[in-house]
Order: sequence, then C-alpha cells, then structure tokens
Amino acid sequence: MDKMKLRYGLIGAGSNAERKHLNNYMTLTNIEIVAICDVNIENAQRLAQKYNIPNVYSNYEDMLNNEELDLVSVCTPNYLHAEISIYALEKGVNVHCEKPLAINAKEAQKIVEAKIKSGKQVMVGLNNRFTNEAVYLKKYIDAGYLGDIYQVKAGWVRRAGIPGRGTWFTNKDCAGGGVMIDLGVHYLDLALYLIGMPEPSYVTGAIHQNFSHTTTRNRNGYKGNPNGIFNVEDTAIGFIGLQNGTTVNFEFSWASNIAQDKTFVEILGTKGGVSLINGEVKIHSELLDTCVDISPILNPNIKLKNEFEHFVNSLLTGEELIAPAEHGVYMMNIIDHFYKAAYKQKPVTFETSKDNILLFSSSF
Repeated sequence: MDKMKLRYGLIGAGSNAERKHLNNYMTLTNIEIVAICDVNIENAQRLAQKYNIPNVYSNYEDMLNNEELDLVSVCTPNYLHAEISIYALEKGVNVHCEKPLAINAKEAQKIVEAKIKSGKQVMVGLNNRFTNEAVYLKKYIDAGYLGDIYQVKAGWVRRAGIPGRGTWFTNKDCAGGGVMIDLGVHYLDLALYLIGMPEPSYVTGAIHQNFSHTTTRNRNGYKGNPNGIFNVEDTAIGFIGLQNGTTVNFEFSWASNIAQDKTFVEILGTKGGVSLINGEVKIHSELLDTCVDISPILNPNIKLKNEFEHFVNSLLTGEELIAPAEHGVYMMNIIDHFYKAAYKQKPVTFETSKDNILLFSSSF
C-alpha cells in the first residue's frame, strides 16, 4: 500500500464514534473521510453535515459495496462487531473495531480467522493502552524494574455510572454482558497487557445486580428507559490465577455506595511496584534500605502514542499493532470463563485446544 490518502468510512454515528474516531481521524493528513453509516440515518446525516462527509448510508453493506474504502471504524453495539468486521474484511477493508472485539471469544476468533484469510488488519479500540501513562509503564515493566511480578490489581468502580437502563448496554443480547464486558475490557485488559498477557490458568468470581431497579445511578447524559431491559450485572468481582504464578484481583461496578469513582491498576514485583490510580502514575521501591515512592513527570503536551496514527502507520508501513484482534480474543476468553465461573459459583479452569483457543474445562 503506497502513502497516498487512505479512504475511510465510519460505521455507527453515536457519541463515541464522533468524539473518539471521527474527531481523531479527521486530523490526519493521510486520511480522506469518504462515508458514514448508521441505521438511524438522521444521526449519520447530522454528522455528515457537521464534518462535510460526502456519502451517507443507513446500511453498512451498501456502504462497503459502493465505496472503495481502505479502512473503517466499527462503532456499533457489541453484538454487531463480528458481523460487520467480518463483512468489511471480506470486502478487503481494514477494521478499527471498538472494544470489546465481540460479545464472546467464539465470535472474536471468527474475526481473527477472517482477518487472516483477507490479509487485512484489525485493531481493537483499546484506548487505555495509548495513554502516556500506559506507554511509560509498559516500557518500565518490560525493562525488568519490577523483578518477578506476583500480584496485580485492576478495577474501575463508579458511584453513579450506569449507561442508562433500557439502552443496549443493559441488554445482554446486545452487549454480551454488563459492567464486566464494558469497563472490565478497559482496565483488566490494561493490567494484563502491561505484564505481557500471560496465559490464564483459572478464574473465579461473582456478579451482582444491585441497582437495576433505579435510574438515580445513571451516568450523566445516559437517561435510558425506566421500563427497559436490565438483565446484566452492574458489579463484577473476580480473581485470576495465571500460568506463571501471578495472581490478579479485579473489581468493576457501574454503581456502588462508595465515596468517589476510581480507576486503578497496581502491579507488584519482587524489586518494585507501580500503580496507576485515577490517571496518576507512581513507582514504589526501595533505595538505600528505605522505601520510596516516585512520581514520574510525564509531559502532557507530548503524545507518546496516538491510537489513530498508529493504526494508519501500521497499514502503510507494516508497524506491529499494539492492540491486534488476537488480543481481543485473549480478553474475551477470560471474560467468557469469568461469567461461567460466576454463574456456576465455583472456579473454572482453562485448557488449550489444538487451534490454541482456550476452552472451558469440565473440572477444577
């Protein structure tokens, strides 16, 4: 592929599609925004007019058949990710798919298979891997400063953050799950990515549905329908044992009776530890027989990695993707196993099949 402008299309015209994908791709000089699609064509027309996008569709198949596109963003409800991504790949189009890659590992694996067959690329929209804090911590950990990593903690807890009762987020058929598949994909993924994504051995945990009866804990801007479907969990708590001996504790909630919202990743090793709490990086270690805490000063005016530039550079130069589709399969395997453990109320182990897809074991 030469370094001409790449023809880009956006599938989905929601707030995340506009705020994240459209607002970033439109700043790249080697991208030409050609088309936008949404089943609610009025939403697509609104963004097309606002951003001067020439072609508007209500059907993604029509868009992919009519436009000669190089890449698309898939910013739809979760249950459509696999269907649309696979169709785009079959049409020879590269895919930037929002997280989670699919609603389960089986569908995620189908995307990987379609990617391999097409010879195109798929990147998962795991934006937390691209923050300056994550880029710095990844380099720090990979350099061996923590020694042997033995414990990891990860979470995102909200006091009032349900994305609207009756929206697709609270419908299991559309989302695949609740807070675990929504927020867990962000910070459990980040924690495991930072330590090299070791293979899991077993998982256990619990899910709760504590606030499905109310709309007072909705996230700002998410009104929803008080009589709508809410058949997913609003709290998920779990524990993973990794094959290398490291253990992982995690906690996610859309709503909980806590003082304030919190995001966190804590990684402990034999030589030191690191924490990323509410966006603040700290290093915990020992110098001259004394425990010390170090606060790195990262320049906010310098973006170390840009998710959108990175994907385009990968398409143009072959640069290795930071968040490839295979990583989406890894995470969905873990989430699938967690849900099974939570429903069974006992630990579930992982075993590897001949084609390297982690499967449920019949016993612990």
